[in-house]
Amino acid sequence: MARTTTVAGLSGTEQLVYGCDYNPEQWDRSVWDEDVRLMKEAGVNLVAVNIFGWAEIEPHQGAFRFDDLDAVMDLLSANGIGVNLGTGTSSPPAWLTTAHPEVLPQAADGTTRWPGGRQAVCPSSPIYRERALALVEQVSARYGTHPALRLWHVSNELGCHNSLCYCEVSAASFRRWLRSRYGTLDALNAAWGTAFWSQRYSAWEQILPPRLTLSATNPTQTLDFNRFSSDELLAHYSAEEAVLRRNSDVPVTTNFMVAAHIRNQDYWTWAPEMDVIANDHYVDHRLETPLAELAFAADTTRGLAQGQPWLLMEHSTGAVNWQPRNIAKGPGEMLRTSLTHLARGADGLCFFQWRASLQGSEKFHSAMLPHAGTDSQTWRDVVGLGAALGRLGELAGTTVHADVALVFSWEAWWAHDQESHPSGDVRYIEQVHAAYTALWEAGLTVDVVAPGADLSAYRLVVVPTLYLIRDEHAAVITDFVRNGGSAFVTFFSGIVDENERVRPGGYPGAFLDLLGIRSEEFFPLHPAHPLTLDNGSPASLWSETLRLTTAEAVLRFATGPHSGAPAVTRNRVGSGEAWYTGTVLDGGVLKDLLLRAAAAAGVRLPEAQSGLECVTRCGDGHDYIFLINHSTEDRKHRVSGMELLTAEAVADVVVIPGGAVRVVRTPAHPDTDGSSQGRKDAGNDRH
Repeated sequence: MARTTTVAGLSGTEQLVYGCDYNPEQWDRSVWDEDVRLMKEAGVNLVAVNIFGWAEIEPHQGAFRFDDLDAVMDLLSANGIGVNLGTGTSSPPAWLTTAHPEVLPQAADGTTRWPGGRQAVCPSSPIYRERALALVEQVSARYGTHPALRLWHVSNELGCHNSLCYCEVSAASFRRWLRSRYGTLDALNAAWGTAFWSQRYSAWEQILPPRLTLSATNPTQTLDFNRFSSDELLAHYSAEEAVLRRNSDVPVTTNFMVAAHIRNQDYWTWAPEMDVIANDHYVDHRLETPLAELAFAADTTRGLAQGQPWLLMEHSTGAVNWQPRNIAKGPGEMLRTSLTHLARGADGLCFFQWRASLQGSEKFHSAMLPHAGTDSQTWRDVVGLGAALGRLGELAGTTVHADVALVFSWEAWWAHDQESHPSGDVRYIEQVHAAYTALWEAGLTVDVVAPGADLSAYRLVVVPTLYLIRDEHAAVITDFVRNGGSAFVTFFSGIVDENERVRPGGYPGAFLDLLGIRSEEFFPLHPAHPLTLDNGSPASLWSETLRLTTAEAVLRFATGPHSGAPAVTRNRVGSGEAWYTGTVLDGGVLKDLLLRAAAAAGVRLPEAQSGLECVTRCGDGHDYIFLINHSTEDRKHRVSGMELLTAEAVADVVVIPGGAVRVVRTPAHPDTDGSSQGRKDAGNDRH
C-alpha cells in the first residue's frame, strides 16, 4: 500500500479527524462565516470541498472561475480547518454532455441514461477523461500547496451509479482489456467456454459487452465485464492521481462504498493505490441486521487498510433520502453508530453533509447542521460527538486485534449472483452477512480478508459461500488448516475456478480433501418449506446429499430426501480441523457452531451480552475497550485494571446505561502488544 500519511495527520494535530462534506456553493457568502464559526464550536477539523464543483469553477469549457473556491479555502485556512479537496470531476457539467452527448452512458438494453442526476458519463469516454484531467490540472496547480490542503479527494464515490456502461466506446475498451488479459482469441474462447451455444469468436471485433439478451448470457463474459468495469474506474482514478502528484505532494484517495447494495468495484484491487483508505457508509434499514452490517463494513474497510487506521469519509447524523423509508436516528443512536466505526479502526469520522440542503434530491438527507438549526437535538449530538472525539484523541494510530478472519470476495459476489444457478433465493452477500452476524452476536472480533490473504495471524478462518475461488487461494486455506488452524466453510463454496469453470469430481470442488466430504447433487429448498435437523432446528434454502470420506457428522438431516444424511461435518486435517455446513442454519445454531469451532481453535472467547457490542483497539502499552450498548437496558462489564475515559467506574465494573457508550483504557493484554508483529506472533501460537 502506498500510504504516505496517518489518518490522524489529516486533522493537522495528529488527533482524531472530525469532519464533513461542505458545499458552500449552495449558500450565499453571508452564511459562510457562520458556518466556520459553528464548525469550530463542533470541533470540526477537516471538510471536503469542491466535490461537485465542476460547473461552478468551469461554467464554460476552458473558462475557469476560482473566486469563490479561493475565498472558501482561505476562510477555512484562517480558522485552522483542513480541507479534503475534491477534484470536482464526479459529475460532468451540462455544457459537456450537450456538446458531446456521446459521453453519456448506456444501460444493458441499449438505452441512454441522461443528465439531470449525477455521474451521467461513460467511464471509458476519452472525451470525458480529457476534460476531467484538464480540470484536475487547473485545480491541482492552483491549490497544490495551499496551507489548508490536507488530502486530495479524486471524484466521488466512483461507480456509484455508472459502474457498468454498455455503449460502443465501452465495447471497444472492453475488447482492449480482453486482449491484454488473454492475448489470443483461442485463450479467450477456452476461458469463456464458447463451444457452448455456438458462441466461438473468430475476431476481436465480434465481442460485445453482455448486453440484454433473449436468454441467459455467457457467465464468464459477464464476470470479465465486471472485472473490466472495476478496472476501468480504477484507471480513471489513477489518471487523476497522476496529475495531482505532478502538482502536489499531498496524499491522494477516493471514497469507497463498502455497503450491502454496492458491489461493482473490487476494492481489494483498488486499496493498494490509495494513500489513505476511506469509506462511505450509511445504516441500511432495508436489512434484517443493519447494525451487524455496519460492523461488517467497518471491519472490511479495516481489512482494505491492512489493519491500519482508516477514514470514514461519509455517514449520516440521521436519516438518508434514498431508502424506501428514511428513518431518523433515535436518542444516542448517532453516537453509537459513529463510535462503532471508531472502535473498529477508523481514526476519523466525517458526515454528509455540513448544512442540510434546501433544494435538490438530497434536501431531506440529514446533516450536522439540520434544517432546524442549532436549537435541535441533532446539533447537540454533533457537538457532543466532537467533544467525545477530543477526549479520545489518544486512540489515534491504535489498531484492532482479531483471532478470527472471514474471507470475502467481490469477484465471488459477481460470479455467485448470476442467473442459471441452483437457487435464485441464495444471495452471496446475505450468506456473508449471516456468517458475520453470528460471529458479531457471539462477540468475536473479525478481520475481513481477501481470498489468498496471509492467514498466519489467525486461529479460525470463516469461508461463507465462496462459490468462486482460485486454486492457489484454496491452497492457502488448506495449508492454514494443516498447520494447525481451523476453517469453517459454508455450502456452495469451491465450486468454480476464476473462469467460472466447474471443478469436476464432485462438490465442494476445491475443498473436497480439506473438508473430507463429497456431494453429487444440490437440492435447493423453497423458502416456505424448510427441513429439520436432528437437533430440532430448521434447515432452509439449501440442502445436498453429503457422503463422508474422512469427516465426521456433527448434525444430520432429520426430515426430507436426505433424512439421516450429514448436514454439518468436521474433518481433521494435519494438526487443524475444517467444518462444513451443507444448508442454511438457524442463526442461533450457526452462532453456537462457530463458537465451538473458535473454542477448539484456541480463540479467546468473550463474555457476550445481548445488545452489548465490545471491541478492543490496541496501542503501545494500552488497550482501549469500546462498550456500545444497543439495548434499552443497563449492561455491566468487568475489566481488570481499567480507567474509564468516558464516565466514572466502580471498582472493576463499568455500567453501560441503555443506549450509551463507554470507552475503557486498560494495560495491554499480553497477546496484543499494540504492534503488528506482536499480534502475528500471538496468532501463530494456536494450540
